[in-house]
Amino acid sequence: MELAEYLKLVAAKVDIEADEYSKAVNTTLQKASAHLLVSGGKRLRPALLLLSADAIRKGSSEDVFQAALALEWTHTFTLVHDDIMDGDSLRRGRPTVHVVWNEATAILAGDVLYANAFERLCCVKNTRAEAKVIAVQMLAHSCHELCEGQQEDVSFETRSDVTLAEYLSMVRKKTGALYAAAAGIGAALAGGDMKQVSALYTLGMNTGIAFQIQDDIIDLLAPSEVSGKDQGSDLRENKQTILAIIARESGVDLSKYHKPDLSKEEISEAISLLETSGVLDKVRGISAKLIAESKAGLSILPDSEEKKLIIEMADFFIARGY
Repeated sequence: MELAEYLKLVAAKVDIEADEYSKAVNTTLQKASAHLLVSGGKRLRPALLLLSADAIRKGSSEDVFQAALALEWTHTFTLVHDDIMDGDSLRRGRPTVHVVWNEATAILAGDVLYANAFERLCCVKNTRAEAKVIAVQMLAHSCHELCEGQQEDVSFETRSDVTLAEYLSMVRKKTGALYAAAAGIGAALAGGDMKQVSALYTLGMNTGIAFQIQDDIIDLLAPSEVSGKDQGSDLRENKQTILAIIARESGVDLSKYHKPDLSKEEISEAISLLETSGVLDKVRGISAKLIAESKAGLSILPDSEEKKLIIEMADFFIARGY
């Protein structure tokens, strides 16, 4: 099976469960919690969890499907809260939860999704109790890390001296941690040993970091009609992305592009500057190194279609979008 087909199948299964969750609601708070969940999404974290499980024990993805949903519910709770903190009015083409209802309801809706994620994780069948405890610990730890990463990201908004080490630490927590949990939980629930769980956890972490780095690149390079967002928004706002940090550390001055009325010509000029100075190559190199190390770590797993798809998924994370 091709990766694109597999991702589409997983997304369809998650969409069905999200619709069922939405239909079962009968209170304002439950409706608010379902609002973003039924708005679509790539459903990449559930896919990684299911692939990791099947890479350990073929067919175990059926047993751990509730865990895959737990990862999507957790991801959605973070988006609901992020939209409040960022003041965003749209998410996936729909008004955000706090816009449709209010901020207090949105906070509680996120909390409901968070609680339901752990409930679903506990409903996984045909697995050892010890493995469930490990899975719960992984998800709880990732939620803690997500909060730490979000706080660090917010703190960066008032700084212009963020280092590469600080950026990577933030991304590891804010994005990497949940992908790490997805892969690690899938492996643990399927009966993987500690080496196998660790290898998949590391792959999830590194691919999550690479995913965010690629997002930073897409924001600058991809036209609005491709990315669905304003091209160069990070550059306009002088956001402390990995591109901005590597540029500063390489002596490349981007200050003239930090303005709200940045033209397409100026964006092209900035891209050219980052290309010729080697900044873009350095950034791409960091992602490529993370992915290569992760894939090498999977050598302890037996060859299988699922292992092949996991490797393809890791490559997709740094090749997607543009």
